[in-house]
Amino acid sequence: MKIVVIGGTGLIGSKLVERLRADGHEVLPASPNTGVNSITGEGLDDALKGASVVVDVSNSPSFEDSAVLEFFRTSTGNLVAAEAAAGVGHHVALSVVGSEQLPDSGYLRAKVAQEELIKDSGIPYTIVRATQFFEFVKGIAAGSTEGDTVRLPSSLLQPLASDDVVAAVALAAEAAPLNGTTEVAGPEELHLDEFVRTGLAAEKDPREVVTDESVGYFGAHPQGRELLPGPDAHVAGTSFTEWLGRQKQAES
Repeated sequence: MKIVVIGGTGLIGSKLVERLRADGHEVLPASPNTGVNSITGEGLDDALKGASVVVDVSNSPSFEDSAVLEFFRTSTGNLVAAEAAAGVGHHVALSVVGSEQLPDSGYLRAKVAQEELIKDSGIPYTIVRATQFFEFVKGIAAGSTEGDTVRLPSSLLQPLASDDVVAAVALAAEAAPLNGTTEVAGPEELHLDEFVRTGLAAEKDPREVVTDESVGYFGAHPQGRELLPGPDAHVAGTSFTEWLGRQKQAES
């Protein structure tokens, strides 16, 4: 198949392109870096010619509430219109577990809006919702740091490796459309504060992680299990400890 990967030069996208090519598909990585812009529409029609599947793993350059909403609305609107014109038979999108349960988060509200546009487009689709990636640990810490202290709540999450996200999205792209949503998560429940504490310790980062239930998580205030997947989620095999070990090996 010809598969177009929107956001195909990013963390997930670049790995996904490699994975799908290894599986024998014709894969086009589409991003502003390759002359395809889903916001302006530049290069979009040409990129989608002959495509069977479009996979959207793009992300907003800004997480500010109005900017991220505008990004996903505009990008998704342009994508589904171009897909309809090109006769694309399957739209696959990467989203976030628990999005509708945390409406205080502007980013998660934007992901819900993206999902609704996909569902209403009339194009066969599969939405893959993933939990937080292990690779996010530094970014979470950075967004919650005051001086030498990181303040985070003890909310539960079930994070996973980006390689496992890629595997789930690739599987969805190669399968028939679900016209529904599937979830993928890591193998263990972790408290958000402990997740970051462990990640920073592995990097020998001197910042102290303090548990503070009054602190939000990127605009949201999870009280317990909102970020956890449902009972039918696919559970990936890579644990956080295993992933940290691989990171150390890669650096040595």
